Amino acid sequence: RSAAWLRRELHKMAAAGAEAAAVAAEEEKRLPEGDPESGGDSEDEGDSDSSGDGEDEEKENEAEIQRLEEQLSINAFDYNCHLDLIKLLRQEGELVKLRRARQKMSELFPLTEEIWLDWLKDEIKMASESSEREKVYELFERAVKDYICPEIWLEYAQYSIGGIGQEGGIEKVRSIFERALTAVGLHVTKGTALWEAYREFENAILETAQPAPGSIPSPEQQQMLCSQLEKIHTLFRRQLGIPLLDMEASYAEYEEWSEDPIPETTVKNYKKALQQLEKCKPYEEALLGAETPKLAEYQAYIDFEMKAGDPARIQLIYERALAENCLVPDLWARYNQYLDRQLKVKELVLSAHDRAVRNCPWTVGLWIRYLLAMERHRVDHGIISEMFEKALNAGFIQATDYVEIWQAYLDYLRRRVDFTQDSSKELEELRSAFARAVEYLKQEVEERFSESGDPSCTIMQNWARVEARLCNNMQKARELWDNIMTKGNAKYANMWLEYYNLERAHGDTQHCRKALHRAVQCTSDYPEHVCEVLLTLERIEGTLEDWDAAVQKTENRLARVNEQRAKAAEKEAALAKQEEEKAEQRKQARAEKKASKKAKKNRIGDKRKADDDDEGEWGQEEEAEQPSKRHKGDGDGIHLEEDMEVETGLFGRSGPEKPDYPGNQKEKASTSRKDIPKVLHDSSKDNVTVFVSNLSYTMADPEVKLKELFESCGEVAEIRPVFSNKGTFRGYCYVEFKEEKSALQALGLDRKVVEGRPMFVSPCVDKNKNPDFKVFRYSTTLEKHKLFISGLPFSCTKEELEDVCKAHGNVKDIRLVTNRAGKPKGLAYVEYENEAQASQAVLKMDGLTVKEHVIKVAISNPPLRKVPDKPEPGRASQFAVPRQVYGARGKGRTQLSMMPRALQRQSNPVAKAENGMVQNSPATSSVPSEEPKKMSNADFAKMLLKK
Repeated sequence: RSAAWLRRELHKMAAAGAEAAAVAAEEEKRLPEGDPESGGDSEDEGDSDSSGDGEDEEKENEAEIQRLEEQLSINAFDYNCHLDLIKLLRQEGELVKLRRARQKMSELFPLTEEIWLDWLKDEIKMASESSEREKVYELFERAVKDYICPEIWLEYAQYSIGGIGQEGGIEKVRSIFERALTAVGLHVTKGTALWEAYREFENAILETAQPAPGSIPSPEQQQMLCSQLEKIHTLFRRQLGIPLLDMEASYAEYEEWSEDPIPETTVKNYKKALQQLEKCKPYEEALLGAETPKLAEYQAYIDFEMKAGDPARIQLIYERALAENCLVPDLWARYNQYLDRQLKVKELVLSAHDRAVRNCPWTVGLWIRYLLAMERHRVDHGIISEMFEKALNAGFIQATDYVEIWQAYLDYLRRRVDFTQDSSKELEELRSAFARAVEYLKQEVEERFSESGDPSCTIMQNWARVEARLCNNMQKARELWDNIMTKGNAKYANMWLEYYNLERAHGDTQHCRKALHRAVQCTSDYPEHVCEVLLTLERIEGTLEDWDAAVQKTENRLARVNEQRAKAAEKEAALAKQEEEKAEQRKQARAEKKASKKAKKNRIGDKRKADDDDEGEWGQEEEAEQPSKRHKGDGDGIHLEEDMEVETGLFGRSGPEKPDYPGNQKEKASTSRKDIPKVLHDSSKDNVTVFVSNLSYTMADPEVKLKELFESCGEVAEIRPVFSNKGTFRGYCYVEFKEEKSALQALGLDRKVVEGRPMFVSPCVDKNKNPDFKVFRYSTTLEKHKLFISGLPFSCTKEELEDVCKAHGNVKDIRLVTNRAGKPKGLAYVEYENEAQASQAVLKMDGLTVKEHVIKVAISNPPLRKVPDKPEPGRASQFAVPRQVYGARGKGRTQLSMMPRALQRQSNPVAKAENGMVQNSPATSSVPSEEPKKMSNADFAKMLLKK
């Protein structure tokens, strides 16, 4: 810490230049030795080969550079492509192209600390003349605006020392240091370096100002020495009043440096700062030990500083959080809200808003706040309009985002208009903007999203209100409302009443009456309401003729409405009755089919003993077989209740059974379990029980297998697999734990693949008591950080898809969609770390070819599941049949009848009813058909061989 340090800094650039010159000279000396024409030996030939490899690599790099430049010409917003191009150009030493590439990227995106430091160091090496140094200063000014970065500020201050020999150089260095301290001097972990660098600079100046040994300083020299000493004292005192790491060492250094005792005020401030540091240390340690992105830790630190209330410290901790989480829109929104409401410093506020929209351009809320902030700080109208145009080109994800940004801009334009004047430039601009907004939503937005985003025409409504209330132009307002009604809004009562209220306030009674008469005629959702409003109007202002006309019109309309409703109710009741009859037919058909099947088995030598003479006993045995195959609603009440207790889980349906083929009778007879007790479930233990389904029906010893699987979640009290009356596992069971937390942990095993099938694990809930209870593991709303990919080849694995996706961002999770049997469906959901990466992935992956399959990629936004409570009239009967009628898996189209078509009885309505294609009328289909004559295999063989 002497004058040598200052001199070293002053000659840093000269030393760097000398070193570069020496390296260049050395390279020139080596050139002749490596020249193939100088008659070199075998080593020279080896060098020639290596240079050939270098040339190949250089050509490859040039081709890659050209490819990246072409890709950026197509999509300039490809962030990763910019990074790759800059890295390659820096490697190749293409300084001109490198500068241009960095410039283009900085115009579109804020650059990270690493990119800025690399750029600045490269420019510093090339800057030798004063004009070039000025360009480096401008570059530093741009760098410190992107993020609050201590390293960049320190580099800026140290570089400025190199220009100390110029006029006003010392004051310029001090100015930069002071700005750096204002920006990051409070940084608990990195602020100390700036304070020390500033003090070292002032100490170096003090050393150079010392008089020669043995000489007597002049009064001017003495004054300058005192002034310089006071500057260093002031820096020490300022630093010791701020909570910084290793501030004890700074205090000890001040004691050693100062010839006088440290003032009491400084000691008091130092102790206070130490106490503050102890409060900050837990938050700094949490940040040090946390993993990226550290959002929770930063939020806790922000809350702590907000309670303390120091604006400078609050601003700094926000800036530190944003440096590591620059793509989190909510964090920018909270920071900007604080600046708007608390600090209100124009340059600071507008800078933060600008950086927010550059980092998260897809977030419409940040653009709206920016427009409001510019209006609040009276920014020029041209700049605000230019910023709005940038917002329109930002690429929002939803159609409604464009409606919001247009509304914000139109509100701003409306506030500029002086409506006391009949006509003005601002008013014409407002009307032009309204017209452009309507056209923009119709053309641009509808083409991109297949929707306008403004179905209720809110922008046109606001335009009509402005014309009516502020411009007294009801004619234009009526034209706008007429346009609104032609866009599908005439059937809604609230739209008519909105227009009526506007006409009531700013129009006349004649147009109010006309609007209500049209509303009575057109409204389909709440016609009674508009009828009541019309009668109220005529009761207050109408003549007798007006009253009579209104009464007649409303009565006729309500009569038609009631008639339509009655017809709809009758149709619905008839459809419900028809479905009941079809269900009864299917139940009767199943009973007849089962009876026919059992009689046939007895004739072909079924080994099961039965007393043919005792029909009552045979019927009882049949009834004992029946519950395992009954569906909800079949049989008497006793069997129904028993089935629901045994086989009903979360989804309220039974698992499928294997078909009972005659060839398996011997094996099934030996394994029959007619003495298996029914699996009962105690509903009071729902909180410690989970329902497991979609298991393999061939699973051996399901109790042992599942116990091994679920013991990782906690102690298992009991596993109750459900078997059919024939002893076959039905694919689902109840798993009861000792503790409730174990059951909650077991839900995490949902969709785990067990023996090739995804196992479903869900809470144990009786849907008879909780009919509205639904569980769906995945989100059904818009997720901007997640992609939905379709068109994948079935052979595509999770690892292969991850290799494709990770090139565009940090992939957090990938889920391949499968059916209940675990077979892929060619669909996948890919979750990225943030919205920006997902947006870039959509642009680059949509239309990509994977294993000769062209995939489609979009932001995940599943459609709403609309399940009608009641069957819709006019729909085919197979869609109205409840799914439970066919069991858990439905009636597959591959379940073909093995009976020859020539033998099928066309007059039997039940055969068609099973496939949901009943064509008979309810009256005829309700009559049971005569049971067909039972035929043996020999009978079938004779008929097939008959010529």
